Amino acid sequence: MSHTFKDSIKHRRSYYALSNKSSIPDTDIEDIIRYAYKHVPSAFNLKSTRLVLLLGDEHRKLWNIAKETLKALIPQEAFIEIDKKISNSFASGYGTILFFEDNDVVEKLQKKFPLYKDSFPIWSNHTSAMHQFAIWTMLEDVGFGASLQHYNPLIDNEVRKTWNLPDSWTLIAQMPFGVPAQEPNEKTIDTSEDMVRVFK
Repeated sequence: MSHTFKDSIKHRRSYYALSNKSSIPDTDIEDIIRYAYKHVPSAFNLKSTRLVLLLGDEHRKLWNIAKETLKALIPQEAFIEIDKKISNSFASGYGTILFFEDNDVVEKLQKKFPLYKDSFPIWSNHTSAMHQFAIWTMLEDVGFGASLQHYNPLIDNEVRKTWNLPDSWTLIAQMPFGVPAQEPNEKTIDTSEDMVRVFK
């Protein structure tokens, strides 16, 4: 039985126990990402979002970068838990999507529309967030679990160097995904009436 967009929004969760399995062919994962890029809106048709899909060894390479970066920055006893979390929750998945914003695009529009100069970086983050949400929801619709991680800016330089990405690309988030190995905990939702206000 098909479900509605509202159902998909409700079902989207953070999955931290991921298996190295896929529910669909790799080409279908690529199609999801390209579809989001094509159809997700952006202010002034900004189109500043840049997406990188990492699968197989490339996916594992990313999480090794995260581990090695953190290992050099934090005490050994603290790193043990972080190492476990990265290995069992993120690296254990099938792939990772990297979300970037291209600063060159933002700066061009700042010059073209100086009255909105201060707003373009904010709108750039908005469009990135919409891409994250759209892709996350579509991945869950086809049987994946995913979560959104933020090891940036600690890993930014090494990521750009490893995959030969432009210096103008700023890493915003990382989305590891895979077929869920277990269901997440029950979601707590604040239903306070004060959260939404309506005036008629």
